[in-house]
Amino acid sequence: MFQAPSAIQRAPLPPATRDPEPRHEQTPTATAPRPAPGTSARGAAAPAPAAARKRDPYFDNVKYLAIVLVAVAHAWEPVMDGSRATRALYMVVYTFHMPAFILISGYFSRSFDMTAPKVKRLLTSVVVPYVLFETAYSLFKRYADDAPDMAISLIDPFFLTWFLIALFIWRVTTPIWLSLRHPLPVALAVAVLASISPEIGDDLDLQRVLQFLPFFVLGLLMKPEHFRLVRRREVRLLSLPLLAGALAFAYWVAPRMELGWFYRANSAQEMDAPWWSGAVMTFAMFGCALALTVAFLAWVPGRARWFTVLGAGTICGYLLHGFLVKGAEYAGLFDRYTWLSEPAGLVVVSLTAAVAVTLMCTPLVGRALKWATEPDMKWAFRKDPAGR
Repeated sequence: MFQAPSAIQRAPLPPATRDPEPRHEQTPTATAPRPAPGTSARGAAAPAPAAARKRDPYFDNVKYLAIVLVAVAHAWEPVMDGSRATRALYMVVYTFHMPAFILISGYFSRSFDMTAPKVKRLLTSVVVPYVLFETAYSLFKRYADDAPDMAISLIDPFFLTWFLIALFIWRVTTPIWLSLRHPLPVALAVAVLASISPEIGDDLDLQRVLQFLPFFVLGLLMKPEHFRLVRRREVRLLSLPLLAGALAFAYWVAPRMELGWFYRANSAQEMDAPWWSGAVMTFAMFGCALALTVAFLAWVPGRARWFTVLGAGTICGYLLHGFLVKGAEYAGLFDRYTWLSEPAGLVVVSLTAAVAVTLMCTPLVGRALKWATEPDMKWAFRKDPAGR
C-alpha cells in the first residue's frame, strides 16, 4: 500500500441468495450502510433480510488483521536496515498485505455504478478524506520535520494517502471492468505496460494505481464461495509450507532484491532494471502476492472475535498510524535509540505499532473522526427530481 524507505515520503455479482454480506459497495475500511435520506432506520431495514443487514465478521477480521500488518510494516522501515531477518519479514508482508487489502476493496465494489447515491458516497468516503488527510500530512511534514518548502499538492499523494486516490480511480472504472469478458487478463496487461512505462510520472501515483489494479479487478470477480474455498482445512495446511518457503526465499534474496518491486511505485527503467524485467516481475509478484494472500485469508477466523468490531474502523487506523510512524521519524527517535534496530527493539516497535493502530480502529476514534472520514455533506449535493 511505496517507494524504498529512503524515499517513501512520496510515497485487500454473485446471486443475491448466496451473499452473506451486505450488497452495498464498501472500501475495506467502510462502516455499516446508512439508511437513505428521509427514511427511518426501521423503514429502511424492514424490506431487507436479516442476513443482508448483518456485517460478516470474517471480512471485519480480514480488514483489522490487514491494517495491523500495514502499520507494523511501516514501523519496520526505519529500523530494518541492520537486520536481514527483519528485511525478509518485511518483504514477505509487503508481498501480500496491500494486495489483500485491495482485493477486499474490489470485492465490496462489485455493486458500484454511477448512480447518484453511490457517487455521493464515493465522494464523501474517499475523495473528501483524501483531500483532508493529504493536506494534514503535508502540513505535518512541513512543521514537524522543519520542511518549510513542503507544498500541499493534491496530485502528488504523500506517504499512504495514495490508496484513497487509487480506490477512487478503481471504483469509478468498476463498470468498465465488469462489462469486459476477460477483465483480469486486461488488468494484468495494463499493469505490465505501466511497469515498463517511465513516462507515466508521479502524478496521482498512477504507477501504483495501474500496477495494483489486477488485485482490485480480481476482487470484483470474487464470489462468497471463493472465500469459503480458501478457508478449507486443506488450504490452511498447504499454506504452512508455502509461508515457510516464502520466508526462507525472502531471507536468501533480502540483500539482493530491490524493494521497489514491492512498492510498485516505479517502472523497471526507473529502478535501473532492463525494460523486460517489468513484465516478468509483474507476473511473478502477482503470483506470489496471490499465493500469500490466499494463505493469509485461510487463517483469518470466520467467527466474531474481540477485534472483529475494529474492522469497521480501519479507515481511521490506516489514515492515523502514519502520523505516529512519521512523527517518530521526524523526532529522530530511531536515530537516537539505536537499540530499536536490535531484536528486542524490533519487538518493541512491532508491538507499539500493533497496539497503536488497534486503538486507532476503536469505535470511539471512529465517531470522533466521522466528520473527516464519512462526512454527511447533504449541503453539497442537490436533491434529485423525486426530492430524495
